Amino acid sequence: MSISELNTMSSDAARALFQQCCTSEEWLTRMLRSIPYCDAAELKAAADKNWENMGEADYLQAFDGHPKIGNVSSLKEKYASTKALASGEQSSVNSASDEVISRLALGNKNYEEKFGFIFIVCASGKSAKEMLDLLETRLPNDRPTELVNAREEQRKIFQIRIEKIL
Repeated sequence: MSISELNTMSSDAARALFQQCCTSEEWLTRMLRSIPYCDAAELKAAADKNWENMGEADYLQAFDGHPKIGNVSSLKEKYASTKALASGEQSSVNSASDEVISRLALGNKNYEEKFGFIFIVCASGKSAKEMLDLLETRLPNDRPTELVNAREEQRKIFQIRIEKIL
């Protein structure tokens, strides 16, 4: 897709496109208000700028749009409409050992119970074991630290997906 095609889309079509990158309604609204974009660099910069200074509920809404790492059925259910963009993001989980999958599931459960949101990590290029290691490293953090970590991981994810769209 070209920037000019994006700039001339209907608001509903542009919203649906951006929603494949991030499910925060506030971020989506900001992205739509930022149209038109001159080029890909401006689009990506706007995505970052529009991600800044939102409320906690807005970030949590974005996190909720993600499947739990290692939960294949959750991945299929939540990303049925974004299969092309999300494909491969957690592909290494499919070839992980049962032990790693079990530890990911338990770690996700513990993480969500502690912080009130699912573990967010930019999974592209990471093995299931690497994701597990990251989860276990971040689990001792406090909630404010994890909100910052999760926001940054979500930012990385939507930047990758914007690249895929273009």
